[in-house]
Amino acid sequence: MDYVEAEGNSIDEAIERALERLGVPREKAEIEIISNATRGLFGLGGRRAKVRATLRATLSVKVSEAAAPVSSPTVAPTVPGAAAPEREAEPARKMTATVIDSALLDHACSVLQELVRLMGSDARVEVAGGPDGDRLTLVGDVSGMLIGRRGQTLDALEYLVNRIVAREDDHSGRLVVDSQDYRGRRRQALEDLAHRLADRARRRGKTVTLNPMSPRDRRIIHLALQDDRSLVTRSSGQGYFRKLLIIPEGAEQRGERKLRRQPREGE
Repeated sequence: MDYVEAEGNSIDEAIERALERLGVPREKAEIEIISNATRGLFGLGGRRAKVRATLRATLSVKVSEAAAPVSSPTVAPTVPGAAAPEREAEPARKMTATVIDSALLDHACSVLQELVRLMGSDARVEVAGGPDGDRLTLVGDVSGMLIGRRGQTLDALEYLVNRIVAREDDHSGRLVVDSQDYRGRRRQALEDLAHRLADRARRRGKTVTLNPMSPRDRRIIHLALQDDRSLVTRSSGQGYFRKLLIIPEGAEQRGERKLRRQPREGE
C-alpha cells in the first residue's frame, strides 16, 4: 500500500489515523491536506478533515566495486505531471556521497549531450562532484536557455536522462543535472525564503501560504524548517505543482475554532 486516505474531526486526527493505517512514523510519509474540517449550520451538514498519506519512495543506485557495501539512500526521480512525494529521502546534508559506476555516468553524459544538441545548444556535459555525489553539469549555457523558468527546462532534462538510462539499467539511481550552479543558488534562495516566511508566520501567529511549487522546491522548504518545533510545513492541493503551508504553533487550532462559528446570513 503506497498511500491511504483518512478522515478525522481535525487535521491532526486525520493525519494520526492515516499514519496508523500505513504503519509508519510521520517522517516516513508525505501528508497532503485534501480538505479541512467544517461545521454546517446548526451543526448539520458539516465536513470532516481529510488527508492523504503517501510513503516516501527511495531508489538504490549502482555502486562501483570501490564503494562501500551498503549504499546510501537516494532521492527518487521527479516525474513531471505526477504527484510526487515531498521529502522522498533523507536530507542531503545527512547523506554520504554515492559513487556511481563510471560506465553509467558515461552513458548518461552521452544521452544528455545528445539532448542538448537537439535543442540547438553548444553546451558540453561534464561530470562534477557534489555533496550528494556526482552530477552532470552543463558548461557553456550562458543564455540560461537550458535552465528555463524556475529550472523547469533543467528538471525536464534531468527527468529524461534518468528515464532513458533507467531503461537499460534497472538499478540506476537519480542523476542530478545542473547548469551554472543553478541547483545550489536555487537551494540557497529557497532556504532564505523559508526562514523569512517562518519568522513572519511566528510573529503574526498565522499560516503563510507559498505559491505552487515543484516537489523538488517544496522538499527544500520542508528540510529547511524540519527542525523548527514552533511550526509545521504541509503541502496543499493535488498534482505536480502544489502550495506549501507554513503553520505556526496554535494557528491550526485557532483556524478550526473560527470555522466552527460561521456567521449566519444577516449577522
